[in-house]
This record gives sequence, structure tokens and C-alpha cells, in this order.
Amino acid sequence: MTKLSFGASSKIWEDISWVHGIEEIGFDGWEICADGNYHFKDDAHVAIIRETLASTELHASIHAPYSDLNLVTINDPIWRESIRQVCMCIEKGHEFARIVTFHPGYMSPTSELAPQRAWEMLKGAIQQIGSVADEYGVTACLENMPQIPGFVCQRPEEVLGLTEEVDGISYTIDLGHAHTMNLVSEFISLFPHASHMHIHGNHGMKDEHLPVSEGNLPWDCIVSNLHSYTDSRNVCIVIEGRNLKEAEQSYNVLRGWGV
Repeated sequence: MTKLSFGASSKIWEDISWVHGIEEIGFDGWEICADGNYHFKDDAHVAIIRETLASTELHASIHAPYSDLNLVTINDPIWRESIRQVCMCIEKGHEFARIVTFHPGYMSPTSELAPQRAWEMLKGAIQQIGSVADEYGVTACLENMPQIPGFVCQRPEEVLGLTEEVDGISYTIDLGHAHTMNLVSEFISLFPHASHMHIHGNHGMKDEHLPVSEGNLPWDCIVSNLHSYTDSRNVCIVIEGRNLKEAEQSYNVLRGWGV
């Protein structure tokens, strides 16, 4: 049976004791949103994460911080700091996580004046992140973005073009994000080679993070094709949600689908 994890960016300021509720529901893992109280900047925070995981049977993956960071920026100090924070998650989290998902960023007003340079900055950032991931035995996964003006990597060809044949790099398919772009079927075609998956519902207009089966995603099509992601591979599906009540609702739906 496929492993199911739960991750919630809405919980980053809460006391870490909430994580035990993930295991109580039945989840196999926790996707650590590495921000707020769980930012890897402080070794004390990392130690608390490590101790909490040790007190459970949960496996872990990591979602690198993305607020105020941008791998597409042509502002060199911001670009370097954005790379550093993703790599920090790899370096400090490799002992308990083998997947680190990261966001590509967005085109700023100045980047839009030099789009080719901005894309080269993103390619260079991904190569640097991949090199660190490869060194630590981690897979760093580029995530497709929702329909928000200026965001890059919203389309499958962008994701593939940036990740193919880069050591240490793969991609995370976010089906909720894909739906805001009306590209779920196109991302389904990438299922066999994806290393990670986020799943949640919305109505196609914005990134609502509703429970699985809610909203108007083509759920029947997703269910009938999930086997191409899960079969014969050690992969995980991460339910991204807002709270544990909705997490349990999503968990029961997926297990009811035989996932």
C-alpha cells in the first residue's frame, strides 16, 4: 500500500505536539514545512523535529521554505540566499528525510525585463541544489506552481526542461496546482517518473487546499491513473491540508480508493 503523508503550512507556528495527531489518524509520514517554528536555521529547531520523529513511527519529507525567497530573481544576493535555504534543508535534514521539495520562484518586474537571464539564474540554482542533494543522498524535487501571475514552472514542459538529466533533481507533481492551470491531464502523463506528489482539492480558480475529493478536479481520472505513479516504486502521496480534521477526511478518501 502506498505511503500517505500529511503536511500543513498553516501549522508552522503551532507547538509541535500536533504532529502526533498525524500518526493517530493513520498516516505513514509527515511533510515538514520548513518555516516558522520548523525553519532549519536554528539547530535547536532541527533537534526538536528529530526528537519528535523519533517518538513516532512517521517517516519524513521536507518542504523547503519559499516565503520571500526566489530562485528566478536576478538580484544576486537574494538568489544566493534562496539557494542557501533550500540546501540548508538538505544538509540538516538528510538524516531523516530523502525528499526535499522546493519552489522555483517568480518573475519580478526586473526579471521580466531580462527573462533569458532570469531563466539562466533558475537553471543555475537548480544545478547547485542538485549537486548538494546528490552529495547527501537526497532527491530535491522541483514543484509545479499554481495559476498566480508571475510564477514560473506552471506547465509540465517547464518542469521537465529544468529537471531532466540534472543529478540529484526530480520533480513533485502538485495536482491542486495543476488544476488551477487546467493541466491535470498533462501532469498525469508525468506520473510514471515523478518522485513525489501533493494532492488536495480546489475549484480551479485558486489554491484552496480543500480535502481530497472536494472541489472540481477530475478525481475519477486521477484515481484511474494513480497506479502509474505508485506501482512498483517506493513513493509517497502527501495530502496538503489545513487541519487534522480535514486531513483525516482526505486520508479516508484515499484509502477508500485503494491507495
